[in-house]
Amino acid sequence: MKTATISQAKNHLSQLIARVKKGESVLILDRDRPVARLEPVLGAELGDDDRLADLVRRGVVRLPTRRPGKNLLATLPPAPKAEADVLAALIAERDEGR
Repeated sequence: MKTATISQAKNHLSQLIARVKKGESVLILDRDRPVARLEPVLGAELGDDDRLADLVRRGVVRLPTRRPGKNLLATLPPAPKAEADVLAALIAERDEGR
């Protein structure tokens, strides 16, 4: 955890905020005694737009470059075969050691 005195925090607040945005915490000291802590906001406290912007910034998701066509959802994907036995497939995978 990064530490900074009150005067350092006043003089370099933008740099400290940049570190916090990257996920680091900063402890603010007054005469070597902790008095405050700068921490990143938890995901649940962020709004949807902020959460999406954070995911884009971290490279987890990419925003689309163009709008999808109007008929994107015009047809449904093929339905699964009704005769498939999921339990038998699971047991077969376990028997194979996967």
